[in-house]
Amino acid sequence: MSTSDNSILGLKMPTDPRWADIASISLEEILTDHAFCEQKAATQCISLIQRYPDKEAIVNALSPIVTEEWGHFRMVWAEMKKRGYSLGRQRKDDYVNLLLQHEPKHIPADDKLLHKLMICALIEARSCERFRLLSEGLEEEGLRNFYHKFMVSEAGHYRLFIGLAGEYYPAEKVRAAWDQWLQTEAQVLQSLAPRGDRMH
Repeated sequence: MSTSDNSILGLKMPTDPRWADIASISLEEILTDHAFCEQKAATQCISLIQRYPDKEAIVNALSPIVTEEWGHFRMVWAEMKKRGYSLGRQRKDDYVNLLLQHEPKHIPADDKLLHKLMICALIEARSCERFRLLSEGLEEEGLRNFYHKFMVSEAGHYRLFIGLAGEYYPAEKVRAAWDQWLQTEAQVLQSLAPRGDRMH
C-alpha cells in the first residue's frame, strides 16, 4: 500500500504525517494503546458472532479474525515485554466512542448490522492508515517492519467488513452507508485533538 492509501481506503481526512513523530516519543503509550485496540477488535468480532449466529457468512468470516486479532495482541505484548514495558490499564477510546454515538438508533432492526459493519470497517481503515505512517515514520527499522505487517493485515480486514455488508445488503445501500460514515468519521476526527499516545 502506497502513500496514496487514503484514496484507496476512502478516508476523507488524512492523518497529519507528524503524528508518527509524536507517537515515537510516546512509544510505550502507543504500544499499550495498540495492544488494547487489538483486544477490542477480537471482542467486537466475538460480539458480532454472538449477536448474529444465524448469519453464516458472519460466523465463517469472523471466527478466524478473532484468532488473528488476539494473535496481534500477543505480538504487541511480546514487543512491549521485550522493551520492559508494562501493559497498564485500558484507556478510553474517544474516537471509537464518538463513532458509536453516531450509530443510528431509530432504524429497522435488519439495518443495524449494516452500520455495525461500517463502523468496524472504518476503524480498520483508520488503523491501516496509522500503521502505514508508523511503518514509514519510525526511526527503528524493526518497528517499521513490525507496523508494515499490521498495515497489510488491517487493509484486509477493512475489505472483509465491506464485503460482509455486501452479503446482506444491496451494493448501492452499502455504498451510500459507507459514504455517510466516511463523512461522519472526518467530522469525528476534526473534533478530536491530535494525540501521539493513542492509535486513533
